[in-house]
Amino acid sequence: MSLLPVCPAHALEQKPPERRWLIESLWSAEAVGIVGGEPKCCKSFLALDMAVSVASGSPCLRRFAVASPGRVLLYAAEDALHVVRKRLEGICQAARVDLGNLDLQVITTSSLRLDLPADRDRLLETVAHLRPRLLVLDPFVRLHRSIDENHSGEVAPLLAYLRELQRLHQLAVVLVHHAKKGAAKARAGQALRGSSEFHAWGDSNLYLRRSGDALTLSVEHRAAPSCTAVPLGLRAEGDALALALVDSQPPAPTAASAAERVESVLANSPSPLSITALRETCRMRTQNVTACLADLVRAGRATKTASGYAIVRPT
Repeated sequence: MSLLPVCPAHALEQKPPERRWLIESLWSAEAVGIVGGEPKCCKSFLALDMAVSVASGSPCLRRFAVASPGRVLLYAAEDALHVVRKRLEGICQAARVDLGNLDLQVITTSSLRLDLPADRDRLLETVAHLRPRLLVLDPFVRLHRSIDENHSGEVAPLLAYLRELQRLHQLAVVLVHHAKKGAAKARAGQALRGSSEFHAWGDSNLYLRRSGDALTLSVEHRAAPSCTAVPLGLRAEGDALALALVDSQPPAPTAASAAERVESVLANSPSPLSITALRETCRMRTQNVTACLADLVRAGRATKTASGYAIVRPT
């Protein structure tokens, strides 16, 4: 007889509050889910904003803190690569981060079909190799050709594959998906195009809706409070575009400068750190880490020792 593994309830793993979020209040840690909305509701802008935030550690939409930054893997199937870059540059400008410093990897293949076993295997191997913290797939309709989105028996296996990917490699998965046209009065999750499997699948779901010129965001979680009708707007800074919250609250602090990040890591380390250790912790290029260290040493705020760099502490 082969028994299933069991565990006493009191011995189940606990996750401390600081590890429950990937993006505070927006996306749970290692959650799968949907960014949904009708066409022209800025779904891709929101998904890219999430990607930049996780890769940089800067607040998403300049408001929602990232609890655990890390590598991001992105497949943007509907837009040309130069358009993807332009949008990312605009979001980076709004977030005050350098696109060149981000560990944001873009899948450049012209076709990725998750209804094909070979393509599923390629994505699985890519995720296993890169170990991203977040995978963004935009949009679902471009990830298949043979699936009837209205048939739960055809949709469920593909969503189950993405869930398996999440569990095997402890990553979050954002799937961009369209809502039905003219479904403004339906509950956000029920307005998604196709089978109700999409709504049921998500641990965290973000829904964008437009009424006239007003754009709003609703947030829904499986295991956390939800919120509705958060006002958003697409803001221009020169020719750069990025989503932003539209309210009277003060903006979240911008991301720390590169030198501040390096200095903060040194200050919190009990022992000197090598350039390699700093590069990996700060998720910056070696040349940028080296330049920051040189500035800190010149300013007398850091010192080089035989075992690495250390902060200069008051005596």
